[in-house]
Amino acid sequence: MDKPQKIRYGKLIRHISLRQNIISFNDFAHRQLALRQQSRKKKRASLRGIDIYRLLAPYISSRFIAQIKVVLPLAVYLILFQTLVLNQIVSEPVKILLGLAAVVLGLMLFMEGLSKGLMPFGETIGHNLPAKVSLPTVLLVAFLLGIGVTFAEPAIGALQAAGSILKVENAPYLYTLLNDWSTTLVLIVGLGVGLAVVLGTLRLLYNWSLKYFIYGSLAPALGLTAWCMQDAELSKTLGLAWDCGAVTTGPVTVPLVLALGIGIASASGRGVSALSGFGIVTLASLFPIIGVLLLSLFVAASTTPEAIIAAAHAGMHSAASAIPWYAESPMQEVLAGLQAIVPLVVFLMIVLRVLLREKLPTPGIIAYGIILCVLGMIIFSIGLRYGLTALGAQAGSLLSAAFTAVEHVSESPIYPWSIGIGIALIFAFILGFGATVAEPALNALGNTVDTLTNGAFEKKVLIYAVAFGVACGIALGVLKIIFSLKLAYLLMPLYTLALLLTWLSTEEFVNVAWDSAGVTTGPITVPLVLAMGLGLGNAVDAIEGFGILSLASIGPILTVLLTGLWVQYKVHKKHRAMDQQVQGEAA
Repeated sequence: MDKPQKIRYGKLIRHISLRQNIISFNDFAHRQLALRQQSRKKKRASLRGIDIYRLLAPYISSRFIAQIKVVLPLAVYLILFQTLVLNQIVSEPVKILLGLAAVVLGLMLFMEGLSKGLMPFGETIGHNLPAKVSLPTVLLVAFLLGIGVTFAEPAIGALQAAGSILKVENAPYLYTLLNDWSTTLVLIVGLGVGLAVVLGTLRLLYNWSLKYFIYGSLAPALGLTAWCMQDAELSKTLGLAWDCGAVTTGPVTVPLVLALGIGIASASGRGVSALSGFGIVTLASLFPIIGVLLLSLFVAASTTPEAIIAAAHAGMHSAASAIPWYAESPMQEVLAGLQAIVPLVVFLMIVLRVLLREKLPTPGIIAYGIILCVLGMIIFSIGLRYGLTALGAQAGSLLSAAFTAVEHVSESPIYPWSIGIGIALIFAFILGFGATVAEPALNALGNTVDTLTNGAFEKKVLIYAVAFGVACGIALGVLKIIFSLKLAYLLMPLYTLALLLTWLSTEEFVNVAWDSAGVTTGPITVPLVLAMGLGLGNAVDAIEGFGILSLASIGPILTVLLTGLWVQYKVHKKHRAMDQQVQGEAA
């Protein structure tokens, strides 16, 4: 090929190549343009209302139904009992119905916000804290977190509200603890929870036995109880002190402190035991009791019953003009919800940013969860005030009409004395059993125990054992109020029996039994039972209506320990029979 031909051929090749590049570029540009137009179409496309409903309905309905299953059966049971057995109509039914709806909605939002907003904090801090700071700093954070979660616990509001129902003349020390010392009371409870988180975390780190912690915490609790029994006025605070142990183990405290404790233990390489997570709830139930008993002794040393009564009567008139505009309005719940959640979030944020120097993994989702937490707490508190607590107090105040004359109930007593007492006990038993079986946390515990014991302790056996114990405890609490029994005379022998059973049981069953008392006292059970007890106490002129929750806590401990010993006996008997069979075949 000569040179001119080569040049023409080269030009032709370049021309063809250039043309192909232009065609390829044009194709690429057309494809990109088509993709952009398609993207714009997608962006311009808006979801219809029905599409949003189809996306969110399964997500919301599952959580809404979960709360309905807890609240609705209890509400229906209380209403039917009041109308069919006591022949009394429910007063202000519309307000109570709206309040119950607010309880369900608020609890649904709060639990969802807890999982999306607060739980990631606990998990992130728990996993990263041990690697970046020293152990004393880790324990200090755990201690402060224990205090913070106590203020954020929904049921703590029911405890504070109980002070307004109490008559100062009946129990001066108890009255001043719930009114003048209410903030200090919650702080003391928080300090107890904080100490429990510290010791529980150390226990997870070093695999210490829970038995020794139980012995070490119950000894001072029972000793202080015996000391307070010597004073007629101080003995009236025992119900509050022991009930505080039940109030602390709710939907905020349990998951957050467990996430922190297990995270710390796992990050240290020592939290791999199947029992990881057990024990912190138990200690968080016991330490606040000691704290409140010590506070009661301090109050008794600082003032006298006469001074409390005089100050209360003098303050009733002066305080009436100083009541803030929001005190008797839903705005009170709004402020309480903000005060409960916001400081806890600020503390967790400081730990995350200052100590760990970590960023939030999903800040938008966490912010969304925190907003849901605050909103849910507010709605739940409003519903609690106007719905669940009102219904429980109403049922409790009318329950006495079954066996004694009540001023505002015509034809009371409705039944002969012995039959009426029996009806009251059956009512309390069914209420306790039903509320416990419906508790979601108990089902989760049942799955854990079933796995832990390789099916020897079945899930349904645990649920029924716990429910039976709670039911017996609440029934015993009703008897305590009706007959004005001394709470210490009931608690001390029951806890002594629990200590004996603890000594006889293995570590696995001890962990399960003592933690089962914590999972039964949820945000629904605590306010309902507390309101019912206080309403019944006022109706029968009892000194105070506390103590039912404490008895509802010791009940499942005893029943689960006894069931555990029975399971141990069955397993041991089965193994012995298998050994004898093997020996017989070998012979």
